[in-house]
Amino acid sequence: MHGYSADKQAYLTRLRRIEGQIRGLQRMVEDDAYCIDVLTQVSAATRALQAVALGLLEEHISHCVADAISSGGPEADAKVKEASAAIARLVRS
Repeated sequence: MHGYSADKQAYLTRLRRIEGQIRGLQRMVEDDAYCIDVLTQVSAATRALQAVALGLLEEHISHCVADAISSGGPEADAKVKEASAAIARLVRS
């Protein structure tokens, strides 16, 4: 079971909302909307995706990483490295 399983429906709802934002962006470009208005909506969609990513990361750390650490051994080290790599990817994006 994944760490986000308890909140799966909430994540799906948020992702569907973001999907709607992206479709709205496509319409804006098709309709030749003002550049700044499009950029504003791109920024909002980006922030929404970042919020989902941070939530998933928090779930991963509090569930998967914490469980691995309490079990100990090489899996614990692997989960910590995996979480660190995920954080690094988020910081770069």
